[in-house]
Amino acid sequence: MSIFKVPNLSAGNIVMALLASAWIPLWFFLNLYLQQTLHYSAFNSGLALLPMTLAIMFLMVGVTGKLVAKFGFKSNMIVGLLALAGSLILFSLVPSDGTFVANVLPASLLGAVGMSLTYIPGIVASVSGAKPEETGLASGLVNTSYQVGSALGLAIIVAISAAKTNTLKMAGEVEATALNSGFQTAFFSAGIICIVATVIAAVSI
Repeated sequence: MSIFKVPNLSAGNIVMALLASAWIPLWFFLNLYLQQTLHYSAFNSGLALLPMTLAIMFLMVGVTGKLVAKFGFKSNMIVGLLALAGSLILFSLVPSDGTFVANVLPASLLGAVGMSLTYIPGIVASVSGAKPEETGLASGLVNTSYQVGSALGLAIIVAISAAKTNTLKMAGEVEATALNSGFQTAFFSAGIICIVATVIAAVSI
C-alpha cells in the first residue's frame, strides 16, 4: 500500500474521479437535451457534438502539452476545472426552446477547453511522484479512479435529475418543462462537482 504515499497520487485520483463524475454526465445529458428537448435525430445529435470533439482533439494534441510545460500541471488543472464548471453552469441554464448556436455550441466549446486542460495534467499530476517501477501501477490507479468516478457520478446525477423531473410532474408541470428542468439540475449538479474538484486540486496538489 506504499503506492498511496506517493505525492499527489491520492489527491490526483480524487480529482480524476470527480472529473469523470462531471464529464460523463455532461455528454449523457447533453445528448438527452438535444434529442428529447430540441428534438434532434440521433445523427444530428452526433453532428452537434462534433465541434466539441474536434476541439478536444486539437487542444489535447497541439496545445495542452505546451501549456503544461510552461505553466505546470496544477495551474492547468485549476483553469481547466473552472472552465468545465463554467460550461456546466451554462448548460444548467438551457431553455426548453433553446438553439444550437446560442445554447449548445458556446458551452460545449468551453467544456472542451476545460476537459483538455484537466485530463492530461490530471494524469501527469497523479503519477508525477511515483518511482519508475511504480509508474505502471500509479497509471492503472488513475484509470480505475476515472472509470469508477464516471459510473458513480452518472448514476447519482441521473437519480437527482429523475427526482427533479418526477417532482415537477407530480406538481402538475408540463412534461417537456419538467424534463428540461431535470436536465438543468443534472448539469448544475455536475458543475458543483467540478467546483469541489477545483478546490481539491488547488489545496492538495
